[in-house]
Amino acid sequence: MIGVAATLIGLVKIAEARIGPSHVDEFAALTTLPFLVSAIASYVSMRHERNAKLSARCELLADQTFLVGLVSIALVAVFFAYEVI
Repeated sequence: MIGVAATLIGLVKIAEARIGPSHVDEFAALTTLPFLVSAIASYVSMRHERNAKLSARCELLADQTFLVGLVSIALVAVFFAYEVI
């Protein structure tokens, strides 16, 4: 999903030449952070399976931050489509 956000940033940079400056690329860059946190939490969850409590916490964190990232990138796309940002 970080790659999707990076692709969105590149496409916006190309489109800015035609539509003018916008802040979509900055917001898209911010949406990569929940995906990064999700990936790290998922990795920690898998590496520490023996510690069930830590693994469960990290798995929950990974799920929640992934959903936050999905919602945020969807909002950025919708706002960009309707020229809000």
